[in-house]
Amino acid sequence: MELESNNREAVEGLMNGAGGIQLKNVSDQVIVITGASSGIGLVTARMAAEKGAKLVVAARNEEALEELVDELREKGHSAILVKADVGVEEDVKRIAEAAIKEYGRFDTWVNNAGVTIYGYAMDVSTEDMKRLFDTNYWGVVYGSKEAVRHFRERGVPGALINVGSLFGDTGTLIQSTYAPSKFAVHGWTESLRMELEKENEPISVTLIHPGRIDTPYNEHATSYLDNQPVHRGMIYPPEAVAEAILYAAEHPKRDMYIGSQAKAIQFLGANFPRLTDKFMERMIPPTQYDPDRPSKPREESNLYHAGYGMHERGTNIGWKRSSSLFVKASKQPVLFNTIAAGLGILALSRLTRRK
Repeated sequence: MELESNNREAVEGLMNGAGGIQLKNVSDQVIVITGASSGIGLVTARMAAEKGAKLVVAARNEEALEELVDELREKGHSAILVKADVGVEEDVKRIAEAAIKEYGRFDTWVNNAGVTIYGYAMDVSTEDMKRLFDTNYWGVVYGSKEAVRHFRERGVPGALINVGSLFGDTGTLIQSTYAPSKFAVHGWTESLRMELEKENEPISVTLIHPGRIDTPYNEHATSYLDNQPVHRGMIYPPEAVAEAILYAAEHPKRDMYIGSQAKAIQFLGANFPRLTDKFMERMIPPTQYDPDRPSKPREESNLYHAGYGMHERGTNIGWKRSSSLFVKASKQPVLFNTIAAGLGILALSRLTRRK
């Protein structure tokens, strides 16, 4: 049984580019989470605390963070807060410093903070575009540098987890400012991972690819639309993203896709780009807004200041899934990759036969 387990772990490491990195159990970790005042970050913090992790939660909304930390401490969990704007490098440095001062270390760093803009590319101001990149891209770069620097100094394995998007795998309409910021996150994450692997650094770098997630993302968005932004269609719960993040904190993973929706978009975009373009052009616009609600004023968005906190979900419309079976399958790498490879061979053989 022990030999079988070792073989399985070796195969999983090879398939995931893990390089034999051994990460601690979440219960023994100190975890930094940015964007922790609502949505994915809030759910991940709560789930990590329930698993026994010590937490450093960061966001711009200090009042929400104080409420969260009080909640966690009342339940017997250990947590501290740092008010920080991840688009400001000095603020991100303070997050790392606070973790080290309180706990002497951190074991996993989760770059989760993000903002979005709903509006066609030519309508969005350059100023708003730059501000979005400050949070979505530069915030990830700053956080990644702090995490890698700390793990190198300690000389022990650590996990860096960057939250991307299905729109980081293929472009889209209306969120045409958000998508390129996530493309940049994906490129940064992959490049950094390769550099660290080449240098034999024991640092696991995971990219999370969420599909459409039911968070206040839409309520916090800056809108150039007449109608209120929403996700419409199949929507996954933030718990599915948190489940993937916490799995990656313990098990080195290259990528985690939240829902078959996210993986399907990535596959189609990579293999059938023109077909994907036409699909997105036809299907995406009507699924981005609520035809029955006027859009909130841009001043109420969280682009330049903190949005409201302590809400896990938004006001999205559609089939709200209770979990992601794709995430659960991804936690069984050998089985998952065997099935995926089999389906790929089957699809290729059928395509060849047709030709």
